[in-house]
Amino acid sequence: MFELLADEPLGLPLATIADRLQMPRSATHRLLSDLIHHGYVRQVRDHGDYVLTTKLIAIGLSFLGASGIVDVAQPILDRVAEASGEFVRLSILDGDRLTWVARAQGARSGLRYDPEMGADARFSCTASGQAVLLTMSDDEALEVVARQGFGKAEEYGPNAPATATALMKALRLARTRGFSVTVETFTPGMAALAAPVRKRGEAPIGAISVAGPHVRFTEERMLALGPDLLIAADELAAASSASPLLSSRRPQPGEPHGLARL
Repeated sequence: MFELLADEPLGLPLATIADRLQMPRSATHRLLSDLIHHGYVRQVRDHGDYVLTTKLIAIGLSFLGASGIVDVAQPILDRVAEASGEFVRLSILDGDRLTWVARAQGARSGLRYDPEMGADARFSCTASGQAVLLTMSDDEALEVVARQGFGKAEEYGPNAPATATALMKALRLARTRGFSVTVETFTPGMAALAAPVRKRGEAPIGAISVAGPHVRFTEERMLALGPDLLIAADELAAASSASPLLSSRRPQPGEPHGLARL
C-alpha cells in the first residue's frame, strides 16, 4: 500500500486502492484506518482520497542520518559531480534491491537531470544495476535479472536490454572496462556510467553512477571519466566501515534474508 500511494501524490479512493492491491474493500479500509491512526496516511477531505503523509520521508531521512552514509559519501559524490558537471548518485545493495540513497548535482546550467531519490534501480537497464551485475558470473547475473524481470519496454529507454543475450553483451563489455556505460537504456535521451563499490575480494555493496543528457554526455566523455569513477568507487569502499549501513553484512541478490540464513 505504501508503494502504491507513493506513486499517487494526489491520492486514490478506497475502491481503487482495493482493486489495485486485489484486497477486499473491508480489509483495505481497516488497514487505511490503522495507517491514518499512526500518521502514515491522511484523507484529502472527509470521505475523500487517501494520500501518504511525510512521516515515511522523515523516517527515511532519520535512518540515513543515523547510518552516517551521507557524511561518508557526500564529499566524494560532490567531487565527482564537480569534475564531471553531471548528476552523481550512490546506490546501496540490500538483498534483491538496489536503491539510490545519496546524490550530487554537477550541472550548473542548461539541461539538468535530477530524478527522484529513493527509487530502486532496475538491474537490467540502469548503469548502476549493470555495474553490480558485472561483478557476478553470467549465471548469477541472469538469476538476479530473472527475479526482477526486464520490465515493460515502454517504461524505459529505446536501448534497454530486453533479452538475456543483449544483457550479456553489455555486461561482457562492462567487465573489460570495470564500469558500465549505458545510452538511452533507462531513460530516453539520457546516458550514464557506473562503477561497483566493493572492497577487493568481496561482494559489491552498491554502485556510484554519473548521468546526463546524451547530447552532451557522450560515450567519449563517459569513457574518459571512467578511470576517475573507479577511483571514487574505491574510496567509497574504503570509507564504508564508517557507516553501519555500508559496512554491515547484508544479503546479496538471491541470498536468503535474516534468520533464513542461519
